[in-house]
Amino acid sequence: MNKLARIAVAAALAMTVALPPTLAWAQDKPKKNWTAPAKKIYGQQLSDETMKKHPDLLSITLHGVPPGMTDVYTMFAGSYLDRIGNPDDPDDIDVIKKGITILDPRWHRTKDTDKKFVVLMPMQDAKGENIGLVVYAFKNPPKMTGMEEHYLKESMKLRNDLAKKIPSYNALFDPAK
Repeated sequence: MNKLARIAVAAALAMTVALPPTLAWAQDKPKKNWTAPAKKIYGQQLSDETMKKHPDLLSITLHGVPPGMTDVYTMFAGSYLDRIGNPDDPDDIDVIKKGITILDPRWHRTKDTDKKFVVLMPMQDAKGENIGLVVYAFKNPPKMTGMEEHYLKESMKLRNDLAKKIPSYNALFDPAK
């Protein structure tokens, strides 16, 4: 076999070894299940306003089923713009369907680079109806244990303030004001 042919075979073999991990990495990124409108929606405006007013937050995200869709649970607004349209995880859907609250101190999370305390709770409208999910991630908790009551109270204040600005679930998808 000539030198050029041996190089080509070696390159082809190297690709078969290197390419599968690359493909697996690309598949880690969730496939979007919804695309936001080109113009900012009211839900995104509320998310932006909340982040601006509360420097103790690492993030806020709003989740639910976009109008006109069925069983398409997604993040539709939030401080991580690249995650908008990502499908919701099973725990997100549980909060939406069951109305439960999850307090997550993020113990021993190897993939989380920032220390944070996360609260998943029902999002409410101005009438107090559960209409979806709001997730608050708080920055750098002073300690990782015993903080549940503190962050639950903080999240409830934030959620109740947010609810006053939401006349209805569908209004979250209207153009920003």
